[in-house]
Amino acid sequence: MSAIPTLHTARLVLRPPVMADYPAYSAFMASDRSRMMGGPHVRWAVWGMFASDVAMWELYGHGALMIEVKASGECVGQVGINHGPMFPEKELGWMLYAGFEGQGFATEAGGALRDWAFETLGLSTLVSYFDAANYKSMAVSARLGGVRDDMAVPQDEGDVVYRYLAGR
Repeated sequence: MSAIPTLHTARLVLRPPVMADYPAYSAFMASDRSRMMGGPHVRWAVWGMFASDVAMWELYGHGALMIEVKASGECVGQVGINHGPMFPEKELGWMLYAGFEGQGFATEAGGALRDWAFETLGLSTLVSYFDAANYKSMAVSARLGGVRDDMAVPQDEGDVVYRYLAGR
């Protein structure tokens, strides 16, 4: 199995998912908060997504990491590099649980995983796919150096795609 890294930032630990993370993940994915990600999702689909986030490490050498706040030890969401049949390109994505938005966690976690992917995997580009109404995540993408790419193939019809280039 591919080793799943643990990454550290000033305020966060990005660590492998464990079963104790599943209840909060499942609650998020079953809630209206997941509507920008095709949700709310039914229970069996949520389990498949959680398991896929872990399996991608073995299949592609990247996947999802949980976002944990160093000061409290609380898991506040997830950041990941997604790929596979449902993704035209490798995607940098994130989600934060209720009450943790607006604190810079997505930007800090996304930047750390983006940099890890460029340095460790040798990728030259990543994209993020957004529902057209997800302005907050598009703003995070712009803070991470993402540039809107209307020529990129979207994951779903109507998606807005932002692109990150290594070295920028």
